[in-house]
Amino acid sequence: MDGFAFSIPVRVRFAETDAQGVAHNSSYFVWFEVARVEYLREFAGGYQSLRDQGIEALVLETHVRYLQPARFDDELLVHARCRDVRGARFKFEYAIERNGETIADGWTAHACVDADTLRPTRIPDWLAGAIGRAEAESSPSASSARASSA
Repeated sequence: MDGFAFSIPVRVRFAETDAQGVAHNSSYFVWFEVARVEYLREFAGGYQSLRDQGIEALVLETHVRYLQPARFDDELLVHARCRDVRGARFKFEYAIERNGETIADGWTAHACVDADTLRPTRIPDWLAGAIGRAEAESSPSASSARASSA
């Protein structure tokens, strides 16, 4: 899917479904978190790198839009990208696909805080830089540049 820096496959587990085999609405937030944590591992050394520096990234707000139901044993692809990195805040956007069709999308808003005081703290330069590089690689202009150099 164009414009997303990262994707990870997820299979709908039986425990994530209701009696009709449809994924529970809360499962989508778990899949968002799986993608977000793996995104950070891929591009920024992992969420634990933040924690090792005494910083936590709290979730401030969440949103999901359900377009089609996911069902038990569906193979999904969860796409993630990070936007609006400024000060202490940043936002992840997501799209969930099944067989090339978007079945849900959404976002989560975050803030970095000092782990001891829970007071806002600026996003570390190394993290902002890693996100900037990851997102620059997935931009349409970067994709065009890669295609023309191939």
